[in-house]
Amino acid sequence: MRVNGKPQRSIFVDPETGAVCIVDQTLLPHRYEIRRLETLDEFINSIRHMWVRGAPLIGATAAYGMALAIRADSSDASLDDAGRRLPLARPTAVNLAWAVKRMTAVLRPTPCNARAETAMAAAGAIADEDVAINSSIGEHGLELIRAIAAHKAPGEKINILTHCNAGWLATVDWGTATAPIYKAHDAGLPVHVFVDETRPRNQGASLTAWELGNHGVPHTLIVDNAGGHLMQLGMVDLVIVGTDRVARNGDVCNKIGTYLKALAAHDNGVPFYVAAPSPSIDFDLADGGAIPIEFRGEEEVTHISGHSAEGRLETVRIAPTGTRALNPGFDVTPARLATSLITERGIVAANSAALSKMFPERVAGRL
Repeated sequence: MRVNGKPQRSIFVDPETGAVCIVDQTLLPHRYEIRRLETLDEFINSIRHMWVRGAPLIGATAAYGMALAIRADSSDASLDDAGRRLPLARPTAVNLAWAVKRMTAVLRPTPCNARAETAMAAAGAIADEDVAINSSIGEHGLELIRAIAAHKAPGEKINILTHCNAGWLATVDWGTATAPIYKAHDAGLPVHVFVDETRPRNQGASLTAWELGNHGVPHTLIVDNAGGHLMQLGMVDLVIVGTDRVARNGDVCNKIGTYLKALAAHDNGVPFYVAAPSPSIDFDLADGGAIPIEFRGEEEVTHISGHSAEGRLETVRIAPTGTRALNPGFDVTPARLATSLITERGIVAANSAALSKMFPERVAGRL
């Protein structure tokens, strides 16, 4: 996607130094800064401290982390160390463990003297596959948007609500939930996006609004609790969200607050779609109750960061000193509330039978 008119991926390899470069998302939207990652510890910190976030991007980052760890030391001990430490950086997104497992499977039988080159190629393949997957999700989702547009007057807005950031910043490119939006916008459809602010880290306000603006997509920021009201007023045509993990039965784990949007959509007859790339589907988990939910630090709730009038990036306390906070990062939306899942292979019902038919090789236990 575009930043200041130029194409940009969220993670890429510097061709001159071989370092892996990421967009530091903790500084957006006020500063656009590229960080260089060269050691395993830096990759772990980038995931843990949310310099990168979003399930697909976390997976790609972990893959490159494995690759650079092997480039520094190609031994089995180094491979085992990276494979053990990276999955501990964040627990919820299944892509992290998936990428580490895939990289390990490729590297374990590879001779040590060939591992460095093989590892970089394998990590690059995961990144490129993510772009292709998300582009395909965009094409399938575009048809859903076209169908809604066909029932509107020519030029009438198509209002889409999204939660958190499932944009290109959460993936390598295109995004999951935003891919259909970008495809529709680029095709000339009059899409407009209601962007949930997504407390407590405000990824909607800070990231989704920033990237939509850079790509020229009309959008309006709303507080998290306004979505249901807009649906009652008939101002939302469809909801598209991303996912950090989908259980085998179609239950969807996504950023905290997604469940409430699904309930509101269900109550108001608004289609609720989940953009779900296949690496985010966990066929090892029977239902969403088995998904580990990350509880993050209290300061994300008790404090807020922003740009001061003097141009400084500052963090201030918004709760009384001594007030405790509970901060679950995700919730689980039951499969019954999802209209459908948008995958790279097409639109699929959120249930075990449909998912197994769509991805038979995953059911058989292959990567």
